[in-house]
Amino acid sequence: MIRRAVREDIPGILNLLVQVDMVHHLGRPDLFKGPATKYSAAQLEALLPREDTPVFVSVREDGFVEGHAFCIRQQVVGDSVLTDVKTLYIDDICVDEACRGRGVGRALYEHVLAYARENGFHHVTLNVWCCNPGALKFYESLGMKPLKIGMEQLL
Repeated sequence: MIRRAVREDIPGILNLLVQVDMVHHLGRPDLFKGPATKYSAAQLEALLPREDTPVFVSVREDGFVEGHAFCIRQQVVGDSVLTDVKTLYIDDICVDEACRGRGVGRALYEHVLAYARENGFHHVTLNVWCCNPGALKFYESLGMKPLKIGMEQLL
């Protein structure tokens, strides 16, 4: 079942956030501390009810949080170059390591797309780290295409 996240989902979400961080830490230990979470339980409790940052979870009947999708509603208005389109940005998406390959990620993504369509968004965007080729392949399998590429030079 996929639904908006609630307070009771916070322990499961925190577990997933550590998994996300560790993927990034293993790929880029120069940037990601690991093991860590980008939000504390208190921060999640404040974030979950907000309409501008919808968080969706895939939850089994026993309450186990299999995956999450953190989204941020964005819109640039009155910019001299960009149009006023509404963007739903996927800030974080993760499926529990033990649940991967079962369609949970695809179902979460399709739920996010349905939410975006129902709410008049122009497109859905996300960022993917180059140190996570599995995620890049997964997003491409969903039909996503590169929007822009961030580049760096280590010093």
